Amino acid sequence: MIVQKNFINKLKDFGLNSYESKLWTALLSRGISTAGELSDIANVPRSRSYDVLESLEKKGFIIMKVGKPIKYIAVHPDEVLKRVKKKIQEEADFKTTLMEQLEKSELLTELSSLHNKGLEIVEPGDMTGFFKGRSNVYEHMASTIRNSNKSVTILTTSSGLARKSDVLLTHLAKAKGRGVKIRIGVQNLTKAVKEVPKFSKLAELKNLEMQGRFVIVDNKDVTFMLLDDSKAQPAYDVAVWINSPYFAEMLQSNFDLQWNNSK
Repeated sequence: MIVQKNFINKLKDFGLNSYESKLWTALLSRGISTAGELSDIANVPRSRSYDVLESLEKKGFIIMKVGKPIKYIAVHPDEVLKRVKKKIQEEADFKTTLMEQLEKSELLTELSSLHNKGLEIVEPGDMTGFFKGRSNVYEHMASTIRNSNKSVTILTTSSGLARKSDVLLTHLAKAKGRGVKIRIGVQNLTKAVKEVPKFSKLAELKNLEMQGRFVIVDNKDVTFMLLDDSKAQPAYDVAVWINSPYFAEMLQSNFDLQWNNSK
C-alpha cells in the first residue's frame, strides 16, 4: 500500500511517529491483519512492527485479537480522535495542577533565590538576548511587561498593534492597574482604527513617523526588532533584548522628542 508522505505527516497531529502512522493506516485499509502482513503492506521492518503495534495498542488506536497468529483490529478514526482529545485534556489538566502546586512550593522560592544571587554577579552588559520567531519575541515582551514597575513605551506599526491586541493586551491592562505609565507610538495609526478603542483605555496613543519597532520597560529593558514588519515572516522575525539603562534612555529620549512634536 502506497501512502503519500504528506498524508503520513498530517497524522503527527494524532501524536504518531512515522512507523506508527504507516502501520495504523495499513491496518485501517485491512480492518484486521497480522503483524507480518502489516509490515509488508506498510514497508516497516518486521523487527520493529511488534513494538510499534504494541505502542499503538497502548494509545488506543488498535485492538489486539488473541490467537495464533496474533491479529490486530483497527479502531475507527472517530473513536481514536475522541480518545486522543481526552488524553490531551487529561495531560493538560495534570500539568496545570502541577504548575499551580509548584507556584506555591518552596522549590520555586529556592529557585528564585538562586536566580537573584546569580544576577548579583552578572555584569549589566552581559544581560542581552536574541530571539527568533514572533511567538518567542512576544513571549519575552510579555515577560518584561509583567515585571514592569514604572513605564512601558512601545513603537510599532499598524499591523503590529493589531497583533499585540491578541498577545499583550491583558499584560498591559495589569501593568496599567499597577500604575505603570504606558505610551504607544504607531506608524500609520489611521490603518489601525479598530484597535484604538482597545488600547486607549490602557495607554496614550499617537501617530509617529519614527521608524522602528521596540519596547522599552522602566527605562532599562529594551527589546527591538531587526526586520521590517512588512517583510518579516512570523517564523523568521528577529529581536534583540538589552538590559542597558544608557541605551534605553537614549532611545527613550528620541521617542520622547518625536512624541512631543506629534499631534
